[in-house]
Amino acid sequence: MPIDNCQHTFADLASHVLPNYMATLRAAINKPLWLARFAQPGVAEKTLTKQLGLSGDFSGCYVLLEQGRPFYVGISRGVIKRLRQHVTDKTHFGASLAYKMASQTVGHQLTRDEAMQDPLIAKAFTQAQQRLIAADVAFIRIDNPLELYLFEAYCAMQLDTAEWNTFRTH
Repeated sequence: MPIDNCQHTFADLASHVLPNYMATLRAAINKPLWLARFAQPGVAEKTLTKQLGLSGDFSGCYVLLEQGRPFYVGISRGVIKRLRQHVTDKTHFGASLAYKMASQTVGHQLTRDEAMQDPLIAKAFTQAQQRLIAADVAFIRIDNPLELYLFEAYCAMQLDTAEWNTFRTH
């Protein structure tokens, strides 16, 4: 019985499907968008999707880039919404990458909630979001959940984004 309706064998995923997604993503990486576009005040997901020529938000994989170099791979069932969260959300839940970057900069033993109340960490969090806003992004649509999850790890390894990507469970 297929997992999540994925009609491919693991061998087919590894040899054809994931490499094909990677080729499509590499083409998108060659024509990235400014992540700042997703931080515009008053511009929500519906408007962004229209501006991007999309019929709506979508499931897929995205790559954040600095000076053309990939530094983070993420996946979401709502890519446009997730990208907005990275650059506009003020919580450690929504802007988890900015929180991770701030925590690495400051270093602390606080809980996430306590850390977000600390002025030094809050400043580092804002700086991390500014760094993200200055980045570029490329993304592709992947509808099947199993393919999406497998592709995230595959992509992170292919693009060497180990500094910010981890697959440790909580």
